[in-house]
Amino acid sequence: MSEQQRKKLESETMALQKLQKEYSTLVASRQKLDSQLQENTLVSNEFKLLNDGARVYKMIGPVLVPQDKSEATANVEKRLEYITDELGRIEKRIAHQGKEQEEKSVEIFKLQMDIQGISKA
Repeated sequence: MSEQQRKKLESETMALQKLQKEYSTLVASRQKLDSQLQENTLVSNEFKLLNDGARVYKMIGPVLVPQDKSEATANVEKRLEYITDELGRIEKRIAHQGKEQEEKSVEIFKLQMDIQGISKA
């Protein structure tokens, strides 16, 4: 194996490891957003069950502060919209990252095959 091939293989492997780390971070972000989406959907459903005159409180630090039901509902709906948009963006990035990983893996495989072909000759 020539020095140039070894360096190229090493750099491609490092690039693949970086892609895998980024992919893991994206998947963790998606899981966190999924959890937030479920929680906020539950809150939204609970708000729909409340009467119009029901009291709603918002926790600010250690204190519960009264909040208008319509304001609280609007806040939760905005949060749901934001989380849904963010999930869409993360999904696109995950798909792109997965494709890049696949391409990099194929590139590394081809490089390894070239090196082995030269070694066997």
